[in-house]
Amino acid sequence: MIPLVFGLPSLYVAARVVWPLPWPAVLKLGLVLALLCASQFHTWNRLSSGSVFAPEFPRVLVILFNWAMGVIVLLAAMQLALDLVSLPSRLLPQGGWPVPTAWRYGIGLVAMGLSGWAVQQAIRVPPPTEVELAVRDLPPAFDGYRILQLTDLHLSRLFPRSWAERTIDRALALDVDLVVVTGDFIDGSLAARRADVEPLRRLRAPDGVWAVTGNHEYFFDAEVWTRHLEGLGLRFLANAHTVLRRGGQALVLAGVNDLAAGSGRAPHDLEAALAGAPPGVPVLLLDHQPRQARRAASRGVALQLSGHTHGGMILGLDRLVARANAGFVSGVYEVDGLTLYVNNGTALWPGFALRLGRPSELTRITLRRKP
Repeated sequence: MIPLVFGLPSLYVAARVVWPLPWPAVLKLGLVLALLCASQFHTWNRLSSGSVFAPEFPRVLVILFNWAMGVIVLLAAMQLALDLVSLPSRLLPQGGWPVPTAWRYGIGLVAMGLSGWAVQQAIRVPPPTEVELAVRDLPPAFDGYRILQLTDLHLSRLFPRSWAERTIDRALALDVDLVVVTGDFIDGSLAARRADVEPLRRLRAPDGVWAVTGNHEYFFDAEVWTRHLEGLGLRFLANAHTVLRRGGQALVLAGVNDLAAGSGRAPHDLEAALAGAPPGVPVLLLDHQPRQARRAASRGVALQLSGHTHGGMILGLDRLVARANAGFVSGVYEVDGLTLYVNNGTALWPGFALRLGRPSELTRITLRRKP
């Protein structure tokens, strides 16, 4: 399915952008073949690693593939806009006006430049993002409590150990009370990613480093990965909770397995995560995907931290991503008394690493009492 999703825009670009150019046929044919090859990046991923989600190529090649796919998608969108504008002119007696060749060159240059910028924004080490969240019934002792949220790290050939080291360096400088990681740690097997995740061992906070699984962990043996990450000092809330205390006041930190869990693995179970939680204490829930937020609100959860959407990656495309996630895609939402924060992601999937208008985050969250 994924190869088809990217293959169709490349065929449209070949037919409407490349083939009308006044170039020798052999040159146009070569460019068309290059576009089709780039559009099948995920097929080459499967051949390299056995999974479309884990490209095991040199990093520079992964970057070039993502840039080429960005060019294809942006060119297809711009050419479609030109075609829609020119379509009514076909009803005129003269038979309509053709798209000038200079315009095709123009949109080609714009697409290449925008795609380069989008890839750079995707693969950077994100600067710190400051967020204040008002939480219902937050105990006074937790007013000003600081949380570092990392999510969608997708450690891989695109986000290797060197990237992780620089990200953790910035994270450690933020001086927080608690670190949470809301899933999608990796893309690849433990054998392939062991060195890339090693920097996570350095994460520290007074109230610990807590985590939940994301859907990508279940593509690469979630049990093996959670055991290894626990060995690095992370503690997983697998449909479970813990109680954070400040003096005589408390805050429940709960977490659920990702909705992708299945095939004999413990499924997403909010009731199990909240079972035995002290009554009257507000709950902070870690759930990789945001689309169950209304259900969490009905169970009395005060604050939910999620990721998964990557913020929609590109303005315009984010509307489609929102539709697949119950309308939640980026930022703060009030959901039936629950405060939901959907993080844009510290990194993102290396199979479509582009960001335009939806920047990556290294997020320090400060909790405030809701008036």
